[in-house]
Amino acid sequence: MTTPEAKKWFRVHRRATEPRLRLVCFPHAGGTAQLFHGWPALLPPDVEVLAVRYPGRQDRLAEACVEDMATLADTIEDALRPWLDRPLALFGHSMGACVAYEVALRLEARGLVPEHLLVSAHEAPHRADRAALHDADDDTLISHVRQLGDLHSEAYDIPELRDLLLPALRSDYRLIEGYHPPNPAPVKAPITAYTGQDDHSCALDAVLAWSGLTAPGSFELRPYPGDHFYLVAREAEVVADVAARLARV
Repeated sequence: MTTPEAKKWFRVHRRATEPRLRLVCFPHAGGTAQLFHGWPALLPPDVEVLAVRYPGRQDRLAEACVEDMATLADTIEDALRPWLDRPLALFGHSMGACVAYEVALRLEARGLVPEHLLVSAHEAPHRADRAALHDADDDTLISHVRQLGDLHSEAYDIPELRDLLLPALRSDYRLIEGYHPPNPAPVKAPITAYTGQDDHSCALDAVLAWSGLTAPGSFELRPYPGDHFYLVAREAEVVADVAARLARV
């Protein structure tokens, strides 16, 4: 049975009474489940989408943000339990790529291997450069976000929205900048890494290092034109590629 506690963690896009597979989608730092609102219409009807809803934003605005990767991954893995009656695949964008990877490790420790781990716009965890932007002043943090790409960044020009959005953004940066697994464990699931060809936040060799976190021959790189948020402009192409991979499982 799905509990209220579990429900609040996911926006469930149900298009099939009996889904063949569930795709769990993890947003970026400062991001929301809204990033994936167009995906269900582009996926086959037998794929159910669960978009993760991090606390501290939208209808979870009153809740404290989670600033520790282990706590966040543990909590999401626990909240997923009512949905484990079908195979799962995981897609994470930017910070969400690392959260998805950590959730995959936890699922595998319970004997549940995801069908696929799809990571987007992030270097392999042990190869990522970590700054200290969570300690920077507001203008510096916002400037960095804008350099990644223009995804609704105009909201930071509105004082009321800026005050609502910055706490979650800063907390997410504190989480990801504090995440330093020196020897990350490999997953049993195959990994596909997606990247924007103009995303200067992701060094290509460090993205390719995801290949060391899965079995030989179980990694593929999929580059697309665009910056850190390439998947917005290229949504139809990206989702078609995801759908093709899920069709094989």
